[in-house]
Amino acid sequence: MGAVASAALLFPLLSAAPSATADSLESGSLQRQFAAAAERQGVPQSVLLAVSYLQSRWDGHGGAPSVTGGYGPMHLTDAVTALAEAPHHSHGEEDARGDGSRAPRHGAGERAALPTADELPDRLKTLDRAAALSGIPAEELRTSTAANIEGGAALLAAAQRASGRPLSSDPADWYGAVARYSGADDTATATTYADDVYDVIRGGETRTTDSGQVVRLSADPHVAPSTGQVESLGLRKPSTGPTECPRTVACEWIPAPYEEFGDGDYGNHDKGNRPASQSIEYIVVHDTEATWDVTLKLVQDPTYVSWQYSLRSSDGHIAQHLPLKDVGWHAGNWFVNAKSVGLEHEGFLTAPDSWYTEAMYRTSARLVRYLAQRYDIPLDRQHILGHDNVPGTVTSTIRGMHTDPGPYWDWAHYFQLLGRPFTASAGPNAGVVTIRPEYTAHQPVYTGCVKAGEACAPHGSGAVRLHTDPSADAPLVKDIGLRPGGEDSTTGVNDTGARASTGQQFAVAERSGEWTAIWYLGQKAWFHNPKKRPTAVNSRGLVLTPKEGVTEVPVYGRAYPEASAYPAGVPVQAVSPLPYKLLAGQSYVVGDRTPGEYYFAPVFDTTGHKVVRGQEEYYEIQFGHRVAFVKVSDVRVSRA
Repeated sequence: MGAVASAALLFPLLSAAPSATADSLESGSLQRQFAAAAERQGVPQSVLLAVSYLQSRWDGHGGAPSVTGGYGPMHLTDAVTALAEAPHHSHGEEDARGDGSRAPRHGAGERAALPTADELPDRLKTLDRAAALSGIPAEELRTSTAANIEGGAALLAAAQRASGRPLSSDPADWYGAVARYSGADDTATATTYADDVYDVIRGGETRTTDSGQVVRLSADPHVAPSTGQVESLGLRKPSTGPTECPRTVACEWIPAPYEEFGDGDYGNHDKGNRPASQSIEYIVVHDTEATWDVTLKLVQDPTYVSWQYSLRSSDGHIAQHLPLKDVGWHAGNWFVNAKSVGLEHEGFLTAPDSWYTEAMYRTSARLVRYLAQRYDIPLDRQHILGHDNVPGTVTSTIRGMHTDPGPYWDWAHYFQLLGRPFTASAGPNAGVVTIRPEYTAHQPVYTGCVKAGEACAPHGSGAVRLHTDPSADAPLVKDIGLRPGGEDSTTGVNDTGARASTGQQFAVAERSGEWTAIWYLGQKAWFHNPKKRPTAVNSRGLVLTPKEGVTEVPVYGRAYPEASAYPAGVPVQAVSPLPYKLLAGQSYVVGDRTPGEYYFAPVFDTTGHKVVRGQEEYYEIQFGHRVAFVKVSDVRVSRA
């Protein structure tokens, strides 16, 4: 979501050959399917390809639905069917606020009631309409790429006719139909979506899809659409209010309430004065586990929890709920909450083969880029965190921490859109590696998506699995925080105990053939990293290890001040170590250096709020799947 033009987020065109006709293409190929559908429905091929790219990047996803019930390359939505088949993904039972100074506030892991068909908006029921227009059965539209593309082309043609415009061969004449295809109910989002489609047309695209086929869209840099067509669609004007968003996204103001209930209880966030009072250091990526409408109801509930932004899957629309100066209750760790911005991405389908739209990835990346520029947040994986990377505050909270957005979030693509792709920066003997499997081709087996122990459907993943020895048959490394009894980690989709994700950096402990060992949770952890299909790139970086003469260093889930830093009236917060140890001879990649800090805000009246800052300093480190903190006084830093 950075404040950059959307065109700058596109990859360069690899081939500028003119668009092919259906007859000149290989029978059964995706390229031919697009060409044939465009020809039959009277839609310009470039428009059809660009709309599909913005929805799915031309992937079919094996007939599996997206997080909002969209099927196939054209993202034809059938949320009724998708909801009926969707298992619930356990997010954990963390206290969303994560502050021991007041009673726990749960909620972020609760599953909202599923909506009925009548309650779903039209944008989540486009597959039925495509079936009526094309005459193709709904099941075929869900499972066949050719049928799905035909249905999407029929929807575009119908949108063009509804606008009173002819089925022109000129792509510039289809701006209004493209805006309507987005399903957006407001002019700003429809316009942003259509602008992105035409940026794809102008820049062109080439990509190998999840089925292994190469699809090309030739660049048409001079196309100039009639953008005024959106005004005739009868869409609402969103309330922008005091939004803090880049100009390149559609953003509206839907505020979260700040309300007192009596007996000292209040919700659903805390007033603050960031960055004057505290710096903003992190952006936390979540998924919502609810439809868009339910998500908005929840964040407007004063008894629930809160976050700064929600993002809609179908079109990338953004709603802001809190001023950035205020503190949301979203990450389950009060130190992180007080210094972060929370982004909830719509996703009520948490099956392993669900997927996010390109439209959502793009607007999310623009927003993150904007926030990073505004607050000088580094664009790396120690500052752009998944909720599953946020540490438990103390030992007792580790097992309840959330696991979203999980192993199927495409961090590699996300960081490409952020303009910070993960590439090698060191030679083959580097002391640091950045995890970077090829997302689509890398499909480790996960279990427990529907039933415990049952294999999940195959799907691309940005995470690698960690073993005790350089062998796929070796046990997975242990996480004593998750399993105090010393049991092995599992292949469960929500088990983060032996998992390293794309973009995370670790110090190399050893190399052996096609395997690389890293230091992870106080132990040596091996992952398969063959030269022909590497799952990591070599990198430069600073690492830390226990200072000389120290055999082990405690690890913390929050960077709180020493007891002497607390003024009268502010209860001292325990500096309680986690059950892990950083041992002599081990190294971990260094992130920020920060003074111990605690935001005291346990009451509704903000006059008593105070930021306590101590002399004790901490380093953030990539310690396991989650980040952690160690005291500066316990370690020494060197270049790997």
